[in-house]
Amino acid sequence: MKLIAELNDEKHAVEIKRDGLNLTADVDRRIYELEISEPEPNVWLFKHANKIYQIFVAPNERAGEPFAVNVGNQTFDIKILDPKRLRGSSGDGEHADGASEIKTAMPGKLVRILVEKGAEIKKGDGVLIVEAMKMQNEMKSPKDGIVKEIRFAEGATVNAGDVLAIIE
Repeated sequence: MKLIAELNDEKHAVEIKRDGLNLTADVDRRIYELEISEPEPNVWLFKHANKIYQIFVAPNERAGEPFAVNVGNQTFDIKILDPKRLRGSSGDGEHADGASEIKTAMPGKLVRILVEKGAEIKKGDGVLIVEAMKMQNEMKSPKDGIVKEIRFAEGATVNAGDVLAIIE
C-alpha cells in the first residue's frame, strides 16, 4: 500500500507491506522491519531493533483530517493521503467548510482549557491539555476557525476517542 504522510507540512512517501504480525515500512526509501500488534483498539505496539514502542492513534472518521499520534511523551498530527483517492479530487480538504473535531488518543484527564467557546483560532493553536500516563499533551486546532463547542470541563476524565472540542 503506497501512501503519503504529511507531518509538520512535510510530505513523506510511505509504502507498507504486512504479513501477519510482521510489517515492512518504506519511509522515504528508509526500510523498517517491524513486529506489530494491537492489544486494544487504537493502541499499537511496534517492536524494532529489540525496542518496543507503544503508540496511541486517535480515531479519525473524517477523510483529510490529521490523526493525533502519541509516541512516548510526544504528540504528532499526521495526515495520511492515499494518492489513488486524490486523483480527480479537488483539493485536500484543508480549506473545506464544516466542523473539525478534536479527539483524545488515550484515556486521561482534561487538565486545562486554553480557549473559550466562540474564540477565533488559527490552525495549530493549542485548545486543550490532556494528561495521560503522567504526561501532558496539548491538543491543537486542525484548522483556522471558531471554537464552536468544548464538551468537557477541566478536571473531567476522558476516554480514548472522545470528542473534546469542535472547531468550525
